[in-house]
Order: sequence, then structure tokens, then C-alpha cells
Amino acid sequence: MKHWLCGLALVASGAAGAAQAADAVSLQLKWVADAQFGGYYVAKDKGFYKDAGLDVTIKPGGPDINPQQVLAGGGADVVVDWMPSALATREKGSPVVNIAQPFKRSGLQLTCRADSGIKTPENFPGHTLGVWFAGNEYPFLAWMAKLGVKTDGSPSGVTVLKQGFNVDPLLQKQAACISTMTYNEYWQVLESGMKPEQLVVFNYTDQGVATVEDGLYALEGKLKDPAFVDKMARFVKASMKGWDYARQHPDETVKIVLDNDPSGAQTEVHQKHMIDEVNLLTQGTGGALDPADYERTVKILLSAGSDPVITKEPQGAWTHAVSEKAGLTQ
Repeated sequence: MKHWLCGLALVASGAAGAAQAADAVSLQLKWVADAQFGGYYVAKDKGFYKDAGLDVTIKPGGPDINPQQVLAGGGADVVVDWMPSALATREKGSPVVNIAQPFKRSGLQLTCRADSGIKTPENFPGHTLGVWFAGNEYPFLAWMAKLGVKTDGSPSGVTVLKQGFNVDPLLQKQAACISTMTYNEYWQVLESGMKPEQLVVFNYTDQGVATVEDGLYALEGKLKDPAFVDKMARFVKASMKGWDYARQHPDETVKIVLDNDPSGAQTEVHQKHMIDEVNLLTQGTGGALDPADYERTVKILLSAGSDPVITKEPQGAWTHAVSEKAGLTQ
């Protein structure tokens, strides 16, 4: 009788453990482990995901990793990506959907050497400009189309240098301007020894061509499953809690990020600059995509001259189903 009762207790204990097993979520980042993704690392480190019944794996990105390819291939449940890349991917047939938008503002800019003679965008023609590709080139191409500047290297146009994810072309005078983020490469330039007065910076927001960055995307087919929507709602809500914490505790966030950097290449000074700037971009949003931001991005992409990033207005490219279930606001 005693053994029988013990057996029942073990079975009951096993059943309870199975019922409480955390739901696995795989998150693919757009870039390497740094403060750009501080909110996600905080949410994992502080137990916010665990409290939401989730076991989250955060997969760093890199120059050879396209988040949308990872998502389409089943290598992640959700990815961080820029909307231009996501919309271009969707038009090509991969049904990706924006489920949440932790970043409210764009951090993209073009940083130029003052000694290049560039003072306004009208001075761009005849110069070499560094541009990131792999989906990051779309805002730049839309901007040049708006300016009426060709990107074919002609005398009246600009020469586009396919920029690596570093600032060497600017430092070595291989390009008059390079792509930078307010929270990363701009500070790399300063940390290299250049002074702010030696630079001329054109922020995409100021130029009226800012698109939506660092949103969360999932596959449309999976969103038809209520269980998946529920899991994503818990993930997004816990992630936003992580971003809130990051804004309130930037120094602690830097330490958490550094603890999660497998390369050990990040420095505390640089990550501190990063989180301070990133926190400005995530401030003022509840995590749900603002349709006005989406519509602005679509308009910019459709206006990219004879070779637009997207050729028609996307349908079903975003949803509030996840954010509403999570109780989040715009």
C-alpha cells in the first residue's frame, strides 16, 4: 500500500512538472550581442521570461546572418529586423508579420567627414558613400531617390561603397560618408579619435526618410495558432518589461549585455554609450506598432524611384493580435 501511494505521488509530481514546463521560444537577433538588444538580455537575466512561463534562447546575429532567412528556415520563432527588410522579404513571398515594435524611433544616419566638403545632401553627388546591404540599404536608396540622385557612380550621382560593419572607410578616407547608427558606429568614429566638429551628420529622421527599425517579426502561418499567439504575447510583454528595466538601470544593463557577449570584444565604455542612445529610441512606446509609423515607412519605400524597394502596398504585414493579448499600447 505504501509503495502504491509513493508511486501515485511520483506520477502526480511528474504530471505537475510537465504541466509547468516552460514554453520554448527562439529569438534571432539582427546583430551581435550588444546593447542594441539590451531589453531582451535583461528580460532573460532578471527572470521576466521565466516568470511568463517561457524558456527563451537568444541567438546573436552577425554579418552573415539574415534574420528573415533564419525565420523562414524554421531556425527561430521570432526575429528582430528592420521593417524595410521585412516588407521586401514579404513581397518576395515569405509571409513575415510585424507582431510588436519596441523601437519607436530610428537611429540610422549618414556620417560624413567635414573635410570632404559635404555640408548638405545637395553636396552628395560626385562622392563615395558607404552603405550597408543585406536589407539595410533600402532606406538609403529611398533617400537618394527622393533627392533625385543616381547611385550608379555617374558624375552627377554617387558611388555606393558596400560598407562592412565597421567605420574603416571613413577613417581611411575611402568614403566621404558612411552609414552609422546613433548608438553604435557614430561612437566608434569618436572612440577612434575623431572629434564631433570633424563630422557632418545627416539623421534619416531629420531628412524625412526614417523607416521603422528593430521590430519583432513572426511567420503569418504560425500566427493562426492561438497557442503560438499566446506564447508570443507573453514573450513580447516580458520583453517590454526588460526594455523598461533597461531604461531605469542602464549601468546594470551594460553588465548583463557584457556577460552575454561570447566574443568578449565589447567594451563597457562603448556599451554605455550604446544603451544611453538605444534607450532614447525605445522611450515612449508601449510595444505595439503605431500604424502611422508603418504607413510612413511604406510610403518612403514605394517612392524609391524607378526601382522601389516594394512595388505595391503590402497586405497583412502587421498585426495587433499579439500586442493586444499582451495588453500593450502603441
